[in-house]
Amino acid sequence: MNFQEYLKDAAEQFGVVLTEKMIGQFDLYFQLLVEWNEKINLTAITEPREVAIKHMIDSLSCWDDRYFPPGAAVIDVGTGAGFPGIPLKIFRPDIKLTLLDSLNKRIKFLQEVADKLELDQVQCVHLRAEEGARQPLLREKFDVAVSRAVARLSVLAEYCMPFVKVDGYFVALKGMKYQEEVAEGANAVKVLGGSSIRSVPVRLPYIEDKRAVLYIRKVRATPKAYPRKAGTPDKNPL
Repeated sequence: MNFQEYLKDAAEQFGVVLTEKMIGQFDLYFQLLVEWNEKINLTAITEPREVAIKHMIDSLSCWDDRYFPPGAAVIDVGTGAGFPGIPLKIFRPDIKLTLLDSLNKRIKFLQEVADKLELDQVQCVHLRAEEGARQPLLREKFDVAVSRAVARLSVLAEYCMPFVKVDGYFVALKGMKYQEEVAEGANAVKVLGGSSIRSVPVRLPYIEDKRAVLYIRKVRATPKAYPRKAGTPDKNPL
């Protein structure tokens, strides 16, 4: 089977409906990912079946219409190779997407992906999260902040929640230790303006490991003291 066939099968197993146009865009994204991965380190996962399930379908696992309104402004914090932001944009072209990453080489890759896939309303920003969240054009300007595999929740909340508008959502894609992270990150979420954490377990096709998506509503503005200067959240989590 080729990448498109693996993706169609995984999407069907997961209950996601993809159009032929979407499948073509995902396929081109996969080709660019493999090609660029030979030049810069984007991902350790390059086998077609693995990419289809562990990157593309996993990224779509966080989509829920209750949290992503039509035309939502979405920021993917620490996007890396574009997950989950680009798969979400392919799946829902109406969202306005900002891809934030601290490495300029990755930003160049992401810009090429957006251009080649003809994705409009995609902005690629080369900044650390701690810097970006202090910029007036970005702070509390997004309906949703998403992030996958960047840091533990107690740290990640400080990176992401300052970008979210009041009544918007911080959405984190988490691995097998998500329950532990929820327990230790609850205080950080509260300090940064969030409400209770909703955990939704995720089961990817053909994969046994535990994972979940965390949905956190922002109920009040993040205090101006946050995020703290670069490096501090990681060294001294809230």
